[in-house]
Amino acid sequence: MKRAFGFLLAVSAALTGLAGLTPAARAADAGVLHIYNWTDYTAPDLIKKFEKETGIKVTLDTYDSNETLLAKLKAGATGYDLVIVSNDFVKIFIDQHLIQKVDASSMPNFKNLEPRWQKRDWDPSADYTVPWQWGTTSFIYDTKVYPGPVDSFSTLFKPPAVFKGKIGMLGSPSEVINLALAYEGAKPCDSDPKLMKETLALLQAQKPFVKVYNSDAIDDRMISGETTMSMEWSGGAARVRARKPSVRYVYAKEGGVGWMDNLAVPVNAPDVDNAKKFMNFMMDPENAALETKFAQYQNAVPASAQYLPDSITKAPEFNPPAGYKIAFSPGCDVKATKSFDRIWTLLRQ
Repeated sequence: MKRAFGFLLAVSAALTGLAGLTPAARAADAGVLHIYNWTDYTAPDLIKKFEKETGIKVTLDTYDSNETLLAKLKAGATGYDLVIVSNDFVKIFIDQHLIQKVDASSMPNFKNLEPRWQKRDWDPSADYTVPWQWGTTSFIYDTKVYPGPVDSFSTLFKPPAVFKGKIGMLGSPSEVINLALAYEGAKPCDSDPKLMKETLALLQAQKPFVKVYNSDAIDDRMISGETTMSMEWSGGAARVRARKPSVRYVYAKEGGVGWMDNLAVPVNAPDVDNAKKFMNFMMDPENAALETKFAQYQNAVPASAQYLPDSITKAPEFNPPAGYKIAFSPGCDVKATKSFDRIWTLLRQ
């Protein structure tokens, strides 16, 4: 589930907003696991099953972005045993000593992970995290509005006239700009000045066609027809298509942007043992499938497929084409982040 606002600007704003608040300060509650996750991203049946099998009660708080989570932990919020961090933020959380080592590779169910997800670029030794869900970022469009064919990001960034005022873009600078970089044949986080100038020009030329820059309510806008083309994540695209069959998710010939959300334990977690129990629980095939049924994103446990319906496992959004190039960003450095925020500021003026 991705993502929200520019790292430097959003964290600064979030910290300011949190400065006058009392952090969530809980003592360790015996038999209680406190989870902090993205909004609408935790399967209720998964929580019920964990509580029934372990006797551990679960409480859930939610947030809307990695930046909100980062700012809250930096501001001193305590009481959370588990948080969900996206791949491009894991290194930031590690470097700022906000999450602790859990030695995931020693957990009994670690063997169930697909080998490529046992060693991830953002956590190569599985010291800190366990996979939650993953997917791709691309765009969707209504084939009744534009019959196509569509096989390139050029349709999104240099759209036909029929889409004027009808395009939805995500509200995250990093996601919008990294998708534009994919169209331009560049790697995520590339901040070469000439490329940044070209990217700004591309996005400014697209702007008259954009209805909204917002990562919320994408499904509702597409289904109602308020937008007829929109940036979207793979699982969200599947949910939209289920309600509006004329909508198609595009696997562009330029390739796409991949992401993975990861379970992590804050350094001040009251109950590390219960957190590790949940991490191990999530690497069980049946449990991983429960979350995928709910959110409709891929998980990292291949054996979970036996517990999933064909409507998910055979969905085009769930199955990138053979040879499709997916670029996972390990996280942008400060230089790239500043460049992205500058582009975003100029674009939104």
